Amino acid sequence: MSRRWIQNPNRCADEYLDGIEEFIEFARRHNPSATRIRCPCRRCNNTFWETIENVGFHLVRNGMIETYSIWNLHGEQVDHASSSNAPRVDNVEPIVDPNDQVMGIIQDAFPFASTNINQEGEDDVPTPIDSAEFEQYEKLLKNANQELYPGCKSFSVLIAIVELMHGKIKYRMSNLCFDYFLGVFKRMLPTDNCLPKDHKHAQKVLHGLGLGYEKIHACKNNCMLFYKEHETLDTCPICNESRFKMTSQNRTTKIPQKVMRYLPLKPRLQRLYMLTHTATDMRWHKEKRVDDDVMRHPADGEAWKEFDRTFPEFAADPRNVRLGLATDGFNPYGILNQHHSTWPIFAFLYNLPPWKCMKKEYMMMTVLITEDPGRSIDVYLRPLVDELKDLWTNGVRTFDKSTGRMFTLRAAVMWTVNDFPAYAMVSGWSTKGYMACPVCKEDVTSGWHAGKVCYLGHRRWLPWDHEWREKDKEFDGNTERRLRPREWSGDEILEQLNRLDFAPFGKTVSRTRPSTHLNWTHKPMFFELPYWSKLKLRHNLDVMHVEKNVFDTLVGTILDIEGKTKDTIKARLDLERMGIRRGLWMNRDSDKARRDLAFFSMKPNDKKEFLKFVSSVKFPDGYASNIARCVNVDGGKFTGLKSHDCHVFMQRLLPVGIRHLLPEDVVKPIILLSRFFSQLTAKTLRRTDMFQLRHDIVQVLCKFEMIFPPAFFTSMMHVMVHLPEEALLAGPVNYRWMYPIERLLGELKKSVRNRAKPEGSIVEAWVQYESLTFSPLSLSPPPLLPPTPVELDCARDEGGTPELPRRHRRASRRVFFGFDRISSAVILPPPATNSATSDLITRRRAVTTTQGSEPPTQLTAAATAPALMDHLAVGPAGSQAPASSASSVAQPVCARRRHRPANTTDATSTSGSQPGRLLVLLATSPPPSPSPLASSFLGTSLRSLLGLDFTLADL
Repeated sequence: MSRRWIQNPNRCADEYLDGIEEFIEFARRHNPSATRIRCPCRRCNNTFWETIENVGFHLVRNGMIETYSIWNLHGEQVDHASSSNAPRVDNVEPIVDPNDQVMGIIQDAFPFASTNINQEGEDDVPTPIDSAEFEQYEKLLKNANQELYPGCKSFSVLIAIVELMHGKIKYRMSNLCFDYFLGVFKRMLPTDNCLPKDHKHAQKVLHGLGLGYEKIHACKNNCMLFYKEHETLDTCPICNESRFKMTSQNRTTKIPQKVMRYLPLKPRLQRLYMLTHTATDMRWHKEKRVDDDVMRHPADGEAWKEFDRTFPEFAADPRNVRLGLATDGFNPYGILNQHHSTWPIFAFLYNLPPWKCMKKEYMMMTVLITEDPGRSIDVYLRPLVDELKDLWTNGVRTFDKSTGRMFTLRAAVMWTVNDFPAYAMVSGWSTKGYMACPVCKEDVTSGWHAGKVCYLGHRRWLPWDHEWREKDKEFDGNTERRLRPREWSGDEILEQLNRLDFAPFGKTVSRTRPSTHLNWTHKPMFFELPYWSKLKLRHNLDVMHVEKNVFDTLVGTILDIEGKTKDTIKARLDLERMGIRRGLWMNRDSDKARRDLAFFSMKPNDKKEFLKFVSSVKFPDGYASNIARCVNVDGGKFTGLKSHDCHVFMQRLLPVGIRHLLPEDVVKPIILLSRFFSQLTAKTLRRTDMFQLRHDIVQVLCKFEMIFPPAFFTSMMHVMVHLPEEALLAGPVNYRWMYPIERLLGELKKSVRNRAKPEGSIVEAWVQYESLTFSPLSLSPPPLLPPTPVELDCARDEGGTPELPRRHRRASRRVFFGFDRISSAVILPPPATNSATSDLITRRRAVTTTQGSEPPTQLTAAATAPALMDHLAVGPAGSQAPASSASSVAQPVCARRRHRPANTTDATSTSGSQPGRLLVLLATSPPPSPSPLASSFLGTSLRSLLGLDFTLADL
């Protein structure tokens, strides 16, 4: 059979389905003992290993790689001397070497192994070989060729250790647990086996695959590092503190006071180009990125493009690496009463495509600091900055496996990503006081209101002839004639810093700054990088924490939550002092002055109704946490809301819940603010939308100034005005916020084994993870989280919603009320009659039902247009869910688009229609009677906001 079916765009055609059957049979014939094979679908790209059944499903859903016409990775022998036009070889022998995968790992770890073997004439530049490196290569090669025990053809020593270490990391086994199982396995195997006896010996075998790290001693007071020219000193020349702890005289080993761990960047960047698929992905930003008005990647931002214009030599080679740096502190113990903070510094790889560059396996830890460094963070950045300078000036010779050539790899840092306190540490500009805005700097409008510094004056961003500029009593009692604050270039900032004299780093140095220093605390070390002053954006405002703080301020004020509201007695007295908004002054009708409830705060009954509304909301699994658990209806407040909870609340619930409970003048700017964050945090941005958001946020802040007291305007409220401009410069915010870092810090907490030395545990676990992730990406999927079942168990004895593999889950952005639980959204493949895929499709279709119910076959053709895949498109009006004998049986929750495309058909008329895919949400119990507010929401708001045509009767 010809393999032209691979290029067939219609994956429901008989030719394509017959081709999948041929491939599945071919893979089984040439890998008879394999339970998993490489998946050649366009998404897995022959990188990840799946069961043969899942490979068939992937090929139906994603299609096969169009260029993969010779199935050499699945057993087909390739005769290099024959013509390349003969894509098929019949009666080929199966691959017999069980260690081919591990040999690929060794070649990835040692470039000279891949350039000198089977690549004659391709590499015109000889690769320098270090003797110690070659010795490591020989040891790994020996273990790769040595049988686990005499006669074992399935496992070599190396592949057995790699598989076992994968399991150790994936399931977070302790060293003692791992030692126990190694001992058990060793006793189970023949007596002359070569399996290591414990974890320590297993690590020695894998030592050549690791990237290692350096320990650098630091001064106890953060004054300096004992590094380079200071490496031999025993005392700090700044504070005279001893380098080592005081111990008994009989002790021969000196214990340092403080240690930082540094993980060199060069070998980790080189390792990326030792794998073919990652080497190709590192050029994605240049070769495959679509350049249009839509911003999908940091490369679409103006800052990236301006960098290319300023440094064309660097931009000429797309393999040169663009980095982002991020840092944040966390408590490794997870106990609040332990005042210990660990500060890692991570590097992002912005060369990679959007679906990879923020993943854990492509993040690089570069520095690990044992405590909060404060402004002395530059002391610990010294090794990193030195290496970054060398990478920019000289580069490093690197082997590119995708081309088989050596090249000079260079790297540049595009910007940093930090929360507001860490922003001050890294940028050198304090984010406290009257000049807390790091963008406006000394030109910010601030004042002392209600016992704290507040930031007003957002009319400066309005057009010069706007009517609000002339109003005074509605705002702060003054008209506004000033223009918006000026923008400072990097060269101007550097010139200003060079004129200032800063005190040395360290805890013993006085923190008092002269007024001429403005809010500068120190000169950032990043200005030593030759290109740093030329960047249009050096530090990013973290949208995650900005949105969280804005939400807390706004909701605390409109709900009048004690301790959270900004409408306090001090705020009311401040309004009296300013002589504005007499309606909000203190009520002095009686002997005692009292604070009446403001018009922008909910009345007690309305607040109770709002909290009941929030507690009745049900989200699809995986979309958000159970926000209802954070609602305290009796106490009239929220407790325990996390950043992502506030993110969902702000954009999905708040504009709906307040519509009928607050005055229209208050509701409109809040809804506009919700839409602002919703559009700003989208994965794709349009420049025209960002220009509109830049206008909208000024309108919102000005309206807030006419509604809320000055105490409402914290620094977080003010910096919102700069967020659209940063999005225009750097692209979507999901590459520049702290959510990926926060998730990664949660993983690092779990790697602490020795609580006396948490940083040592963390860095050892990280290096071990790197050794089994960078190279073994070609061996098996990287171990990010404990695996979810691949096979769907749709007939469990206990009933309920079947568990879905994590990668097949879909999060819907629709809200449902009154259901006890709404399961993961499931995309069903199109119906097919071919035997190769019918069993796969039957299994997935069964996801929409549980034991005791019939699958909703009448709904399979309800949504055929691709545009409906992002909505809950299930069934036409009047379609009924199948009857069930038990109340716990899962029932489809359906919603339909108001305007269906012309090519969609009714469920009862499927003849002649193109098969489509179906998106179904499951509710495990029928809905009770919803609250009046929820009914109002379902009846009006959802239809108008989301364009859906359904009512409560349809649910």
